[in-house]
Amino acid sequence: MFVARLVLKNWRNFRDVNVRLRENTYLLGANASGKSNLLDVFRFLRDVSKSQGGGLQKAITDRGGISKLRCLHARSDPEVRIEVELAEGSDTSWRYVLGFKQESRGARRILVSAEEVWLNGSKCLLKRPLEGDKKDVTRLTQTHLEQIQTNENFRDVAEFFGDTTYLHLVPQLLKFGDRIGGQRLEDDPFGQGFLERVARATVKSRESRLLKIGKALQLAVPQFEQLDFEKDGVTGRPHLKARYAHHRPHAGWQREDQFSDGTLRLLGLLWSLLESNSLLLLEEPELSLNDAIVKQIPLMLQRVQREIKRKRQVIITTHSEALLSNPGIDARGVLVIEPGQNGSTVRELKDDEFGAIKDGLSVAETVLPSTRPKSAEQLGLW
Repeated sequence: MFVARLVLKNWRNFRDVNVRLRENTYLLGANASGKSNLLDVFRFLRDVSKSQGGGLQKAITDRGGISKLRCLHARSDPEVRIEVELAEGSDTSWRYVLGFKQESRGARRILVSAEEVWLNGSKCLLKRPLEGDKKDVTRLTQTHLEQIQTNENFRDVAEFFGDTTYLHLVPQLLKFGDRIGGQRLEDDPFGQGFLERVARATVKSRESRLLKIGKALQLAVPQFEQLDFEKDGVTGRPHLKARYAHHRPHAGWQREDQFSDGTLRLLGLLWSLLESNSLLLLEEPELSLNDAIVKQIPLMLQRVQREIKRKRQVIITTHSEALLSNPGIDARGVLVIEPGQNGSTVRELKDDEFGAIKDGLSVAETVLPSTRPKSAEQLGLW
């Protein structure tokens, strides 16, 4: 299953969005244009979908309340609305709609204003508010998406949203996790529990994935030879170890706390691609990586997706000229976020941009210049 279309109303800094998404979608835009906010739509639906420790009210509270979610440019219409079209193979499609807003008086609760589920475009499985909702308004404080007793007919949708992964691996949290300590964020977006994820995989899956990742690292990391997994004999803590070319056979092994930041980020990216077939959200995967490696990220994504039976859809935010210079990027999967006086807009490439790419220019050459701040050169004079 993958997201085919996203429609938004009054979500954060977006008044209106209506765009198609591809197997690999690249989000481009200036700083503070809303790239992270757009990714957060899918994290929000993931949090709503959790039957335990989640739900609509917690998802909103965790983001600072509805005032932080509702677009500041939404003047007359206070409803926040999310609509997602999902494709499952060639024969099955879903459409999920969720609208919510605050009561105008009384307890000022956040209530579901609309919740719809459509199968194959014409079969309506759910359309709220229901008669029971109107009689007992408290029911509208919860979605049917989060309730296993009410989402039976569309549980595939709930599970798809619930399995969404967001990754922005911070190498220092992984290297120095024992010394840093502290509370780990729910869903571990920064990779602090990455080694535990590796350890939880079955032995067969883990060995298969590490073998594939090792082959990729041989091409990307100088003198890299082998990647392996082990548990500390004293503490039982999981570790990754890598062997590098060395004139002494047993002297070339290193644990993850000795890996470079770039190696760890690349390792986390490749593992996540192989780990599941759900939606994967990547924020600036180019950080800590050499441009020569960054340029190959689009091809690595395509190669991994070809090798697994159930492909994983990936949505990427990036500023990287190196990444976007790869000629293998499908221009149909590029979305540009443009800030404006009435909020940010999201658009697909224009005809002249498609034409330039067809004539041999890269996405970096064609699109990136339009996302750069107009006064960036003045920073050097500040």
